[in-house]
Amino acid sequence: MSESYRGLKYETVNAWVEEGIGYLQFNRPKAMNAVNPKILEEATDVLNAYSYDPEVRVIIICGNEKVFCAGADLAEVAKMTAFEARNYLDGVHRVQAALEDNHKPSIAAVQGLALGGGFEFTLSSDIRIASDDATFGMPEINLGIMPGGGGTQRWLRSGSICTAKYYIFTGDFFNAQQALQMDLINMVVPNAEVMATAKKIAKKISKKSALALREAKMCINNSMNLDIKSGLKAEQIAWSMLFASEDQKEGMGAFLESRPAVFKGK
Repeated sequence: MSESYRGLKYETVNAWVEEGIGYLQFNRPKAMNAVNPKILEEATDVLNAYSYDPEVRVIIICGNEKVFCAGADLAEVAKMTAFEARNYLDGVHRVQAALEDNHKPSIAAVQGLALGGGFEFTLSSDIRIASDDATFGMPEINLGIMPGGGGTQRWLRSGSICTAKYYIFTGDFFNAQQALQMDLINMVVPNAEVMATAKKIAKKISKKSALALREAKMCINNSMNLDIKSGLKAEQIAWSMLFASEDQKEGMGAFLESRPAVFKGK
């Protein structure tokens, strides 16, 4: 395994591709993987490259065994002016867009702390796996601010408005089992099994049609912003267009011939 993607070395993230999986690992361990402008710049660069890299079929975003991401680097953020703070959030939004709009499905493998921006990155991922010792929260209210990286918006696309208001207003932390009960994550596994579980799911998804995955992800994401009629029309068009692909011929042919399908993303 190499932590260099396309021969590039990054300061704040590790990035590598292995068995069709593109890994993005936050790598500021001394700062608890806190978010600063550099990590935003590098994460966006990696994710955008993965989106168009045919070798990458699925993305796993992770931290280390103790910390996924502890949120904003307050040593840098605290001294920002209002306009600098706004620019900082532009960078946060670029990373989240690079995840949500990525052509490839993304899996957040969360171990340890996922607070503030770290939790917001989790909510921007398609599938979310957490360790049994993971801790989530949006404690910004304790700092005299509020969630600014999509926390007030994306929470409601998974969980309920009442739980969002409670935890955002109080700043209280909650554990992985509570996050699961609130529908904010997909599953909880022992810490030592998080990466293996994420890799297993990624491998399973990587065998599907890349074209169908891209269209399915787009339609699901669009459903959050479209009325039912518009969403159904978008789904209809996406479904029909897949009949122009080799993958559709292979998938249906393999089913009728009782054999495993081999998709090529064409």
